[in-house]
Amino acid sequence: MHGLIFRTLEAFISDAFGRDHWTLAVALADLPVTSFEAMLQYDATYFPKLLAACAQDLERAPSVILEDLGAYLITHQNHASVRRLMRFGGDTFSELLHSLDDLPGRTRLAVSGLELPQVHVRQPIPQHFTIHCSGTPTGFGHVLVGLLRAMSDDYGTLAVLDHCGVRDGAEVIEVQVIETAFADDRGFSLADSALAHSA
Repeated sequence: MHGLIFRTLEAFISDAFGRDHWTLAVALADLPVTSFEAMLQYDATYFPKLLAACAQDLERAPSVILEDLGAYLITHQNHASVRRLMRFGGDTFSELLHSLDDLPGRTRLAVSGLELPQVHVRQPIPQHFTIHCSGTPTGFGHVLVGLLRAMSDDYGTLAVLDHCGVRDGAEVIEVQVIETAFADDRGFSLADSALAHSA
């Protein structure tokens, strides 16, 4: 598993709860490594052990930690590149949802070697979307729920998202777009992106 996934979990736990909680989680997980390099690959079995250790220490469900991690990736200033990557998906939240099929490919272009689960989006009726996530890391659907909740706020859209569990080997997310102009869109432009890259 790509080291960036471990480093992202480390950054979230450290920023949200304090460095001591990450140190304790690593100790509870009892892994042969105590720190992770962003561009290295690690045994995929380490991640569920670390997540379980974080859940034990923080007394929170793993699904809650993963959803909060997804929101963190959009809202925390140190991860502005993730927001930019998502905003490239479309000018509206609905366009972003339609573009999610391409998210694993866009991510690989941004970070070589980073493999995310396959994402398939369907729109059975207007304003209702069904998202299927299949592959590892397990639980990515919860990260995606948190990420998309934060992105709906970013677009100024009122949406209801629900992780419906696993069906036929895929995590299923239901999304209902309630109001597309519920609040002001935070806005995004290629010029802003270029300035951020040059900073």
